[in-house]
Amino acid sequence: MNYETFVDKVAQRARTSPERAVGLTRATLETLAERLTGGEVLDLAAQLPRPLQRILKPHPDTEAADRFGAAEFIARVGQRAGVDGNAARNAVRAVFTTLREAVTGGEFDDVVVQMPRDYRDMVEPALAPGAMRR
Repeated sequence: MNYETFVDKVAQRARTSPERAVGLTRATLETLAERLTGGEVLDLAAQLPRPLQRILKPHPDTEAADRFGAAEFIARVGQRAGVDGNAARNAVRAVFTTLREAVTGGEFDDVVVQMPRDYRDMVEPALAPGAMRR
């Protein structure tokens, strides 16, 4: 999937403009990069378009993931994107669903397995049957 298609799909799913979807995608991926191990960030980035790869850069001194729950994930995305919690949650769902579509199933599963149970509300819409057809 190319960059423009990725952003357009996030915009459609989040019901926002493509311009706004760029910021929401960036905020979500930056936060995801903090939450995943460095190796997993690199594996995920390798399957995404170059502009998204640049966002997913693990810190060179950190292999370990920063352990925080779903509420903190949403708060960080909201702060980065300048949106409220509901808009951040919708954006995260849209980005996760689009990620699932953009990368191999095994790679998406590797990302999801690093998420604790409280992330279910954000990740399960991406796992639902038909999620990739929307």
